[in-house]
Amino acid sequence: MKDWLAQFKDIFWNSNQLKDKALIWRMSIPCFRTLYAILRDLVTGELSLRAMSLVYTTLLSLIPLLAVSFAVLKAFGVHNQVAPMLQGALAPLGEKSVEITSTILGFVENMKVGLLGSISLIFLFYNVISLMQKIESAFNYTWHVSQSRGIGQRISHYMSTIMIGPILVFSAIGLSATLLNSDLMQTILAIEPFGTLAALLTKLVPSLMIIFAFTFLYTVIPNADVRFGSALVGATSAGILWQLVGYFFASMVVASTKYVTVYSALATPILFMIWLYVGWLILLIGASIANYHQYPEHLMSKNRLLQLSPRQQRLLAFYILDEVQNCFVQGKEGPSTLQMARRLSLPISNLQVVLDMLVSKNLVVLLVEKNLWIPARDLQTIPTLQIVKLIDQWGEKDGIKDSNWPLSSQILEWEKLRQSCEEDAFKTEQLFALSHQHTQTSQ
Repeated sequence: MKDWLAQFKDIFWNSNQLKDKALIWRMSIPCFRTLYAILRDLVTGELSLRAMSLVYTTLLSLIPLLAVSFAVLKAFGVHNQVAPMLQGALAPLGEKSVEITSTILGFVENMKVGLLGSISLIFLFYNVISLMQKIESAFNYTWHVSQSRGIGQRISHYMSTIMIGPILVFSAIGLSATLLNSDLMQTILAIEPFGTLAALLTKLVPSLMIIFAFTFLYTVIPNADVRFGSALVGATSAGILWQLVGYFFASMVVASTKYVTVYSALATPILFMIWLYVGWLILLIGASIANYHQYPEHLMSKNRLLQLSPRQQRLLAFYILDEVQNCFVQGKEGPSTLQMARRLSLPISNLQVVLDMLVSKNLVVLLVEKNLWIPARDLQTIPTLQIVKLIDQWGEKDGIKDSNWPLSSQILEWEKLRQSCEEDAFKTEQLFALSHQHTQTSQ
């Protein structure tokens, strides 16, 4: 038994061990890894905290968001579909979904955008953009992206998403209804088994619409290049989880007569906030699954954030410089971040930290249009000692002067000795010139 567990553990964490295994292992192990990663992320509490933050922001921004979307949809004559869609999203609340939907839409109808003053209008759009910014920040976390879009890009991206998203959703609903009611489709549905399949598909439409909406969000909201296939995998997982959790939540609401007794009029808002929290948590779990599907190397670490030692970061920096310099000298295209991450079986976030450092020291440059890395200058002309010092000094702030620290003479002597040994060791060697010569010799 111990031998089997040791073998399973070795296969679980080592992707190279999985290549020679049976198909069932190659299919099941990635699923187990993803499940472990999701549970690990939930236990750390970061996903839960972000879901709670989104609940608070949603309560502040829901009415303005619906008001903007309602105004856009009204121009296309499909605003009457908002109520059924909203009520469907709140279906796990049971009979209370009708009450909450009616209250929310009442607020929306009272908020006439055309009658608002300039200050109120600015505040309305600020609330909407604030919600979208929080959603992007949460999605960026699941995608290991540390940098958000610029302010101008945010506003244009968010507003286009708010304007286009609802139109796409309701256009899809209208198109499907038109197709189903056409004479040709009615003739086809009269033939079995097409009629039975259509009836089954009609029951699946709400779930499919949820998956479609989630896929749209996963594709356009994160500040990352999200593949459609990965977004669809995450959206399908989140859609199934949404239906399952919604069923159990609805059962809980039916049996929650004690909540009404204890909380009285506050019972409905409390249940609404709980469902908002659960919904956002499911959405973030789906985003995490999409990320792990697109970047399976993130599953190779027991911790979400893999901490590299200073020595490992230095070796990683030299590896990156060697890769881009060799490609440059040989006239090839430079490597991408993803290619290097998969060669090293490291999360992209770890490479990105070192790449940011090399960019700040003017050693490498990203070709944005191709997403490939090239040397910022010919590395063969830079002494190795200079590169080592640049890497060693990375992260130092100009405002912090260690010369003012109360360091003993012994510590200062030790530092001088270390620098002297380093200079003697490297002298004027140019590592990447030697590396290129070695590459040519071996070829």
